[in-house]
Amino acid sequence: MYLTDASDATRCKAFPTTLSKAAMKWFDSLPPTSVTSFEDLSRKFLLRFSIQKDKVKYAPSLLGVKQEVGEPLRDYMERFNKACLEIQDLPTEAVIMGLVNGLREGPFSQSISKRHPTSLSDVQERAEKYINMEENAKLREPSWRLGPLTQQKKKKGSKRKKRRLASTDLGDITPTLL
Repeated sequence: MYLTDASDATRCKAFPTTLSKAAMKWFDSLPPTSVTSFEDLSRKFLLRFSIQKDKVKYAPSLLGVKQEVGEPLRDYMERFNKACLEIQDLPTEAVIMGLVNGLREGPFSQSISKRHPTSLSDVQERAEKYINMEENAKLREPSWRLGPLTQQKKKKGSKRKKRRLASTDLGDITPTLL
């Protein structure tokens, strides 16, 4: 808060008008006469609310990143990479261990368990192969295996088509206006 040429008392009185919710509750809970100056108020405020910064994350937090049932390998890898970016000074071994630990049972996890990756580029190259295989298999899947949402979309489209056909099969009947 910046008030040009305002006294310390004026700044202290104006300060609460800039607060909302939790900050206002904190301000109201300050004991009477516990603030001696605007500088004191500012320091107390920053001490209380600068703690609200994001918590530092460490390598073991990667063990909580798991590939969900039905989640494509590409999506899992992207989510895992984002989690890695939140951790500073992350050792390569921790990344590989976290990734392998979070994989759902499947062809890629079986491949990794047979020949453990030695570098991040090795993991990336191998993952890319399995991602491509997964995506190609999905393209070749019959429509009945794509799931209920895709089937519903197709049904809606066919219903519209049937309605259009039904409306054109009325022949020479012309609508009358009331």
